[in-house]
Amino acid sequence: MPTPITPIRIDKEHRHITLAYFDQKSTVDYIGAVQGIPVCFDAKECHSDTFSLQNIHEHQVQFMELFEKQGGVSFLILFFTHRNEIYYLPYDHMRIFWDRAKEGGRKSFRLEELDRTFLLHQNHGVLVPYLDALQKDLDRRD
Repeated sequence: MPTPITPIRIDKEHRHITLAYFDQKSTVDYIGAVQGIPVCFDAKECHSDTFSLQNIHEHQVQFMELFEKQGGVSFLILFFTHRNEIYYLPYDHMRIFWDRAKEGGRKSFRLEELDRTFLLHQNHGVLVPYLDALQKDLDRRD
């Protein structure tokens, strides 16, 4: 779903765009397919062991929910900078934290609440090796 850009100013003499900005909020960082499977994800960064849900926007959660309902796989990639650890957070796990906050509970979640089987291990020079975690996510859905 492309995000509309308005207005656009073009320098016709040099054929360059000189001004453009987004008209509405974007969705997530990546929308595409991995080995024929529709996926969407957003990447987030955290500097402590507590991740604030303010870093996830309502429109992103709604987009991911609709994406899942249409047969896609949605998730977050979370980088805990101070530990140099990257986690794959499946949509349904994220939704538990999101719903808890909406019902008046904690507005964040702690690192120890994450499923460590979704900790991504860098190997073979791949910076964010999420494919194994994606496969784990798919396997548990069967």
